[in-house]
Amino acid sequence: MADSLVIYYSRKGQNYFSGSIRSVSKGNTEYAAEYIASAVGADIFEVDTVRPYSEDYTECTEEAKREKKDSARPELKEYIPDVSQYRDVFVCGPCWWGTFPMAVFSQLDRLDLDGKKLIPVMTHEGSGLGSCESDLKRLYPGAIVGEGLAIRGGEAQSSERMITQWAKRAVGKD
Repeated sequence: MADSLVIYYSRKGQNYFSGSIRSVSKGNTEYAAEYIASAVGADIFEVDTVRPYSEDYTECTEEAKREKKDSARPELKEYIPDVSQYRDVFVCGPCWWGTFPMAVFSQLDRLDLDGKKLIPVMTHEGSGLGSCESDLKRLYPGAIVGEGLAIRGGEAQSSERMITQWAKRAVGKD
């Protein structure tokens, strides 16, 4: 039985890479989430919204901006009902307006995270971890927020070794 869980949202379709927009069939965060799960033997759960975000990158950023402004919690296709079996929860997503996509919080808000170690992982193209660590501390005060990892989105796919080593350290399996 796994004692770690990876919860992630990853954008497929148009993505921003070092100044240009290109289409991808697998999002940057998905690579990182899979590397983490493999490294520490974690279960993995993909956050997926009922109403998909726009395929158009610019339009999607505007949707994300509105959701953040409204503190929206978009409906998900599926929710994890319980995390009592897990000690560590990796929370992974792209940096949208300085934090996780609101859909990630849609899942986290439904969970009893007291005493859980939340480990933020964010893909970005220059924003680093943004405010995700402080957001997790503010929204889930009973949780322990571990040191996060910021990964340039365009480098996620080729960063398996670095992500694997970091993930093992994050849960004491190094």
